[in-house]
Amino acid sequence: MDKTLERFRQIQRETIKEAGLMNEAKKKRKKIKVLGISGSARDKNDTAQEDSNSEYLLVKCLEYCRKLGAETELIKLRKYNIKYCKACYSTTNTQCHFYCSCYPKGTSAGDDMTNILYDKVISADAIIFATPVNNFNISTLMKTFIDRCISLDGSLKPANEKSPKDRELNIKHMKFIELEADNNIPGSGLLKRFSGKVAGIIVSGHEEGASMAISNLFMTLNNFGMAFPPFSHMYAISGVCNSTYKDKKIIQSECYTEETKLLAENIIALTKLLKKSDATLWKYDYTAN
Repeated sequence: MDKTLERFRQIQRETIKEAGLMNEAKKKRKKIKVLGISGSARDKNDTAQEDSNSEYLLVKCLEYCRKLGAETELIKLRKYNIKYCKACYSTTNTQCHFYCSCYPKGTSAGDDMTNILYDKVISADAIIFATPVNNFNISTLMKTFIDRCISLDGSLKPANEKSPKDRELNIKHMKFIELEADNNIPGSGLLKRFSGKVAGIIVSGHEEGASMAISNLFMTLNNFGMAFPPFSHMYAISGVCNSTYKDKKIIQSECYTEETKLLAENIIALTKLLKKSDATLWKYDYTAN
């Protein structure tokens, strides 16, 4: 029992240190780093035979971010191997780990989410999420990515690294957190690694569904701890009175590309305002994710 309790306390100490390093890293970065996440499956070299409209708008937005002095990177989710979330956190919060122990980093079971994308998310100051409307919702690629981000949303190191899915031990670990977490000490409980990062949303579609896609992303990302500037989202829609082959000309028009410029300005403005504040400034219940 003493050995188990000491392991819980060791993880708590390490997580408090990680929270402090999050703050240091944020303030040390000289340039604002903006990550663009494209959730579109469309590619002119694949069966669609056309590039993505939402990704086109995301690229325009990132271009404006660069003009405002930011460093940018575009992530096309269709180019990555991202496996589905197994929802371990629903058993107990501490059954889900960072890095994800279902697909361990650096092993043959690891995937691109664990090996590549988690680190890219952590290093970003702002993230712009772009998705098409698929059946009145975000795309499958974006949903899979967001689901796997649960490992960034509070998860800790496993109490037993050799057997990370030890259910009974992980329940005990959660009970320890419920007793020992102090909401005034960042990292003393579960650690939300999105906290204080700025978010923007771009959605495109042929017809209705944008409001549901945006609302889905907004609620999830806000619960992750991301900050939204005013006018933090945009949507570009053609309409059912037009056939889908007419969408591209309408969606890639100056009307919508001008909106990407305004979105970039709002994202960079809020990121600059938050740059000097701690990533752990924002309050949440350290015993829940």
